Amino acid sequence: MSRNLVAIAAVLGMISVILGAFGAHTLKESLSAAQLVSFETGVKYQMYHALFLLLVGFSGQVSQKRKSVIGYLVVIGIILFSGSIYLLSTREITGIDIRSIAFITPIGGLLLIVSWLTLLIDAFRKNHKFA
Repeated sequence: MSRNLVAIAAVLGMISVILGAFGAHTLKESLSAAQLVSFETGVKYQMYHALFLLLVGFSGQVSQKRKSVIGYLVVIGIILFSGSIYLLSTREITGIDIRSIAFITPIGGLLLIVSWLTLLIDAFRKNHKFA
């Protein structure tokens, strides 16, 4: 699972850079300042969690079971949180209106929080040995 997490982190990080550049160079002509800030928030959280997965993937201190759980939580959380922010902030140019299901944004955020909580629980489990 560690190799998979590192690969997923690399893909998510790469997509963050691509979307960040796209927002800064292409979307700034089409979006309002508020929409651009919102889009950039999605990019930032995606990158933060790509780095988080990289940390978890390379860590020898996190159990394989927890790595798997964290991986799923982060990927689904990014899709729901950042993905919905991307769609909400660009709806005027994409024509995709997800306002009726915008509740998925906080659900994605909650999954990202739970991924960090999962790491915290793993760090303090009874038989955990710190190097």
